[in-house]
This record gives sequence, C-alpha cells and structure tokens, in this order.
Amino acid sequence: MSVINISKVLNNNVVIADHSDYGEVVIIGKGIGFNRKQKEELNAESVEKLFVLKNEKVQTNYIKILPYLEDNLQKVIITAIELIKSRTVTSLNEHIHVALTDHLMYTVARVSQGMEVRNPFLIETKTLYPNEYDIALEVIDIFKKECNIQLPEGEAGFIALHIHSAITNKDLSEVNQHSQLMTKLVHLVENQLKIEIDKQSIDYMRLVRHLRFVIERVKSGEKVEEPEKITALLKEEYPLCYNLSWKLIKVIQQTLKKPVFDAEAVYITMHLQRLQKKFK
Repeated sequence: MSVINISKVLNNNVVIADHSDYGEVVIIGKGIGFNRKQKEELNAESVEKLFVLKNEKVQTNYIKILPYLEDNLQKVIITAIELIKSRTVTSLNEHIHVALTDHLMYTVARVSQGMEVRNPFLIETKTLYPNEYDIALEVIDIFKKECNIQLPEGEAGFIALHIHSAITNKDLSEVNQHSQLMTKLVHLVENQLKIEIDKQSIDYMRLVRHLRFVIERVKSGEKVEEPEKITALLKEEYPLCYNLSWKLIKVIQQTLKKPVFDAEAVYITMHLQRLQKKFK
C-alpha cells in the first residue's frame, strides 16, 4: 500500500508530499493542508488530484504559482488540464501545468476587469490546429459551466497554442511564431493578388495547409524535387504568381533563418495560380 507523507503545505487545499511510489508529488484536495504538519502521513482517500511532475524546474514554477490561485479557479484549471490530457493521444509536456495555469489565471483576471485582449492570429490558429482548437472550446465551456466565466472566443486560439506546444514538445514562442508567420504570408498573398479570401472557405484551408507543409519541410530540411521544365513554363505563363511565391519564400527564410529549396517556388506558384483563377 502507498505511503504519502507531507513535505510542505502550500495552502489549505494544496500540499507537496513524498509518495512511496512516485517520489515528490503535488497533491490537491479540499482542506488537505489545513492544520497539517511536515512529515505527517496523509490518508490516500483525502487526495482528490495528484500530479507527478518529474521535471524539477516545472515543479518549482508550478509550486510558485499555486498559492496565488483562488480555490475554485485552481479546481477549474486542473479540470481543464485533465480534459486536455484525456482528449490527446500523445502524452503532454509537463510545462502545460505552469504555462496554461499562468495564462488562464491572468486571462480570468482581465475578463473580470472587463479587459479583452484581441487575438489577431485566431483564424490562422483555428485552421492550423483544428483538433487543439476544438479541445480549447471545451476548456472555455468548462469555465462557463463551473465558475460562470465567459472567456472570449480569442482565448480558444491562445489555449489551442498551449495545447499544441505541449503535444509537440515545442516552445510556445516557436508555435506562436508559426501562427504569426502564417498571418503575414496570407496577408501578402491577398495584397499582391488583390483578393480577399473567405477565412471559412476550403480555398483558405488549402492555402494555409500548403504553406504549413512548406514551413515544416523548411524546418526539417526536407528537399522536394524540382521539375525543371515546369519551372520555366510557370515563370513565363504566370509571372505574378511566380514572383509572389519568391516573396513568400523570402519571408519564410527571414523568419525561420533557414534556406528554402528552389523547388518550393514551383509548388507555391501552382497553388497561387489555382487560387487566382478562382477569383477572376
């Protein structure tokens, strides 16, 4: 049978404990820390939630945040993270406990003060990461049901980025960079072709998907073969789209600080030409 001894009481509902099976753990339970002393043994039945945070830095930062969280908000955020875990097939990077908790804590504070931060990358995020976005909407629903807090739609985009970051083990800054880069590329396409793409349309989804694959290939250094005969033809037949494809490539190169193979211009040109044709 497992033995749990208190190492440190953070507040009435949160303690750090030494678990005979898992080592150091974060334990959450109503009144679990009230009047407790160090080394006191805990009854396993009083434990509502138990986190095993193996990464020492993550654990330290999570412990720092917890005392600042109101009990009901703490409960809702933990429920939200558990929902995210249940909806994803891969294990999540532990940093989601710190990053998402911190983010949601400040979001709730802003919403309660009537402040709303716009999310300029919402549509791109929704298109790039549809599964994560759907889970994020469920998280927003939990906040509404559990503590009657209506988070703005833009929040679903921010939460989706946190989920994607935890699934892929990428820094949030890198995930953010992709969404911002996509926004920049789409604006460039619209400006140069003098069109406005319906962000709910299949054309928009195809464009974003294609550019996403280009970005992923560039990041991994994957080479695509260049069909030489087509290159000359496209350059001659569709100069506007061909030149635009190179403008997009330059933006990708500057942002990612990585070279882009010439063949990418061919496939981007073909995609842009199809898009332009639809708007003529």
